Amino acid sequence: MTGFLDHVLNGLALGSVYALVALGFVVIFKASGVLNFAHGSLLLLGGYLTAVLHDDLGFAGALALAVLVTAAVAGALDRLLLRGGDRDPQAAHVQTIVTIGIDIVLLTDLARRIGGDLLTLGDPWGDSVTRLGPLTVADSRLAAIAVSAIVIGAVFALFRFTSWGLSLRASSEDLEAAALMGVRLVRVRTLAWCLAGALAALAAVFLAAFPAPGLERTTGQIALKAFPAAILGGMASPPGALAGSLLIGLTESLVAGYQSELHILGDGFGDVAPYAVMVLVLLVRPTGLFGAKGAVRV
Repeated sequence: MTGFLDHVLNGLALGSVYALVALGFVVIFKASGVLNFAHGSLLLLGGYLTAVLHDDLGFAGALALAVLVTAAVAGALDRLLLRGGDRDPQAAHVQTIVTIGIDIVLLTDLARRIGGDLLTLGDPWGDSVTRLGPLTVADSRLAAIAVSAIVIGAVFALFRFTSWGLSLRASSEDLEAAALMGVRLVRVRTLAWCLAGALAALAAVFLAAFPAPGLERTTGQIALKAFPAAILGGMASPPGALAGSLLIGLTESLVAGYQSELHILGDGFGDVAPYAVMVLVLLVRPTGLFGAKGAVRV
């Protein structure tokens, strides 16, 4: 029973970090209709900046600067390379393909800089652990749950109570009507990209923290496990992204924890388990757990 609870707690911690990344996918999709395949490289950029700056600025200063720079880079990518006049499906498809090229360029440069090294981010938790009754939990896991809960709550409040959040929801429902009502679509879209970049940079800290060995050039690929979480919950649903991320995190942790009992599925099944769950759910609900069916007039 103790082992099961340990796996559940680790799964919740992992899922909360995935939720930060998945929210980035959802926010960008709601604002622009684009699936941002460069999200993993933005995450790696944020982690790399934190790693190289923490000796000079301290962890908090390095993380703050990394979040700001990653947000600015994400916004610049949208304004300079992706921004189109109308958010029509054809333009969104082209821009989605462009993000693949951006991802290749960013990952190539960052991989060259990181090389074969394991970079530490200077986080204050280190390898310390805390005992919770019969459980022994890494402090980084507890910090991941606490920080993610605060940040996700703040993002949801941003959606609900700010003019930008209202504009984002209005433009995702009816772009033309929102434009006619005076919504500044370009600003809404750019701020969405900046927010997604900031969330990705923050998630990098916990993906590289103990018990992970550190930041490496493949860390950005781990973030792509949040992509099935966003699909699973419904690409236009922030609550769905949260629910899907927790489900993916729990699945990955439980499959890894009980790998010996699941050996019939293969030694590497834990790596594909998130995608298997996504496929199984979409077979039942093609629009995702929180996705809504749309009506089209012809």
